Amino acid sequence: MSDTIFALSSGAPPAAIAVIRISGAGAFPAVERLAGAVPSPRRASLRRLRDAGGELDRAIVLVFPGPETATGEDLAELHLHGGRAVVRAVEVALAAMPGLRRAEPGEFTRRALEAGRIDLTEAEGLADLLAAETEGQRRAAMRTAEGGVRRRIEEWQARALTLSAMVEAILDHSDEEDLAQEAAILSDVRARAASLADEIDAVVNQPPVERLHDGVRVVLAGPPNAGKSTLLNAMSGREAAIVSDIAGTTRDRIEVPVTREGLAYVLTDTAGLHDLPVDQVERIGIDRAREALEMADIVLWLDEARSPSGLAGAVIEIAAKSDLSVPVQGDRLAVSGRTGAGVAALWRHVGEIAAELVPGADALALNRRQRDLASQAGHALGSVALEPDLLLVAEQLRTALRAFDRITGRADTEAMLDALFARFCIGK
Repeated sequence: MSDTIFALSSGAPPAAIAVIRISGAGAFPAVERLAGAVPSPRRASLRRLRDAGGELDRAIVLVFPGPETATGEDLAELHLHGGRAVVRAVEVALAAMPGLRRAEPGEFTRRALEAGRIDLTEAEGLADLLAAETEGQRRAAMRTAEGGVRRRIEEWQARALTLSAMVEAILDHSDEEDLAQEAAILSDVRARAASLADEIDAVVNQPPVERLHDGVRVVLAGPPNAGKSTLLNAMSGREAAIVSDIAGTTRDRIEVPVTREGLAYVLTDTAGLHDLPVDQVERIGIDRAREALEMADIVLWLDEARSPSGLAGAVIEIAAKSDLSVPVQGDRLAVSGRTGAGVAALWRHVGEIAAELVPGADALALNRRQRDLASQAGHALGSVALEPDLLLVAEQLRTALRAFDRITGRADTEAMLDALFARFCIGK
């Protein structure tokens, strides 16, 4: 039998209300010791909480019998006054009871996973929801936490399981079937496996959800004294970079997180690019600028010359000192970081590109772990059409099914689970 755990599940005191959750076989006896009696299930009841030292607080008490609870166990909630002393006194009283202990980070959610109340994808979505800072992050996390990924994986898994059953039936009764019927069934299996593989690949190749969490990387690049730092400050709305008329002021990368219209961005100012660095420090700065360009999702190129070929990200070519009446050549976007002219138009252009780099509002957003496993499943299903041996076809289908199980957490390692739940707060 697992321990009974408790933790503060609301925000840190002081606050108007503090909620302590208790989960496990000892939850209701703990409530009885503190409140004198266990209230009716799922009915809020005002009770005086006491221990051997006297009254602790007047609190709202709720109890939820398992297994129909968030953790699958008996669960109780104590809604206390949110002062530090009140919370501390109740926690001390609970910790003194035999069989009760403080919860580890994410332990409530881990018990929900182990009880089958949620699957691993929903737990990952909940972790992302707790960490969400932008509207885009919140929407994607909500879809996953509410089972969007799980439902799609279960659909894929059901289709692969049907194909596996068809192949296993041929293997089990090959002596009883005529060759023509066996060939027709196998042809159907191959076609349906290929169709499912294409469907999975389409999802895997969608824009990665990590860009929602980490931010779309926008790198400002060009020669020295091109106006990069001034533009970075104008786009971020604060003095994040030192601005000077002296060429080469920026010697290292400067990264500034910015949120606009529900999307996270990381703006990166870089050292001026040229072929004759004057010292070792400037040479290192130029190397780091080139590294930033290799990782960029969007490059803002500030130079009269065209941007170099082979840049990884989408490129917006900018005439960055439009306030100085410098003629704008070609289709470069006229912007003045000093006066702010053109900055709003630049942000609109950046936003249009960024919208294509992140998952759509209704897209199925898989994280890196889920994408890797879905890709394995898709590859195995795609191989079904190429395998001449029926036994190898059956094994490829089993490989796909194992990958689906690992996505939802039916088969995975303790180390991976430990890493996931370490991201959670104590009371979740």
